[in-house]
This record gives sequence, C-alpha cells and structure tokens, in this order.
Amino acid sequence: MAVTRAEVCVAACADLFAGDGEILASPMGLVPSLGARLARLTTEPDLLLSDGEAYLLTPEGKIEGWLPYRKVFDVVAHGTRHVVMGANQLDKFGNQNISAIGDHRKPSRQLLGFRGAPGNTANHKTSYWIPRHSKRVLVDAVDVVSGVGYDKYADPFHHIHRVVTNLAVFDFDTPDRRMRLVSVHPDVDIQEVYDQTGFELPEYEEPSITRQPTEQELDLIRTVLDPDGKREREVRV
Repeated sequence: MAVTRAEVCVAACADLFAGDGEILASPMGLVPSLGARLARLTTEPDLLLSDGEAYLLTPEGKIEGWLPYRKVFDVVAHGTRHVVMGANQLDKFGNQNISAIGDHRKPSRQLLGFRGAPGNTANHKTSYWIPRHSKRVLVDAVDVVSGVGYDKYADPFHHIHRVVTNLAVFDFDTPDRRMRLVSVHPDVDIQEVYDQTGFELPEYEEPSITRQPTEQELDLIRTVLDPDGKREREVRV
C-alpha cells in the first residue's frame, strides 16, 4: 500500500524529537502522539511517554513508571520536556492563540483559554501540529498571544522548535526568527503552501521534500501503533 500523507506526518512528528534523549514528550493530538511513540520505538529509546495524569507508559500503553500530575510542573519548570501543541492561530514569529478569536475584550469566538501555553513556551522546547494548513490558522499576527513567540520573548530557555502541518514542515532558523519553509510533503505543490499561508515566507534555501517513513516505521505505524488507521481521519489532504 502506498505511503499516505498521514503517515508522512507521523514520521515528521517523530523527527521533532530527534536528539531529545531522556525528556518528557507531551504530544497533543493523535498524529503527534503516534510520532512520539514511533520515535521511542526507533531513534529515541530514552524518550519518556506519559498518560498525562499519573503514569509513564511504554509505546504500547503499558505502565512503566509513576509521574503524578503535580510533578509535571516540576518537569516544566526544569525544562526537561518537549510539548507538541495545536493552535487555532499561529503567526510568523511562532505566537500561538488558543484563547479567543477577535478582540479579547469582546471576542467573536471563545476557545480553550490560555491553559499551559505561556509556561510551556517560556520554559522548554515547543513544537506545533496543524492538521489543516490554512490562512485562518497561519496568520500574520494572532488575535491573542497564548504561547509566546520569538518577537515577544528572548530567553535561552525559549525554544520554538518546528511546525508540522498537513502540507509541510517549518522552523524558525532565520536571522529575525521568522517562520521559514523547511520541507514540503510528497505530492504537495509548493504554491499551495504559499497560497494557504497568511504571511510571506522568507526565501532562503530551496525547501526539500519531507521524508517518507522507512519500511520499519511503516510496519510499526500500521501494525503496532495505529492498526485501525485513525491517523487518516486527522490529516486532511
């Protein structure tokens, strides 16, 4: 069976954790969760996975340790965590909005609220997963800053790592820390990426093609991690 866009996204999310070693992975969303579990089974065997409440888990979901929720805040403050969050809006400097759309004093739409986003982005490595890449999400400037971007905060612990969408992968390795296009997923027209992004992307190096998962990774995704194929419902093509 041909490799699907969702499987490319899972592998791209696994690559987010490359080199992280023994830190707590906190992926939010099915595809990032599959990516973290895939990384644990392949390139990052020391990665710690949690159920978010009390336990550390193996990639198969078996309990292998204890991490009560209150202790997660110690991990957050210490910086030994890599969270992959979603975003209702994400701008060119990596500011995230999950709070409200429109004027915060009288928003047109109320969302989740700030939750842990400010602490996450101030203290440890943060990446983002966007399952539907569009100008409504990737905006020039967010309406409300929940997660803090590079134009709002300068600190050695502040690290917005990468952004994975259903179309492409981005990072912030530019002189002014603006988001740049790193790779385009297979069979995605690069013009579609530009057209569906609500700000101008800097032109540095020619973006590459996002790698496809290896045969081993595909087997793990399809037979161990997600045999029911739920990943295909999260990624829009």
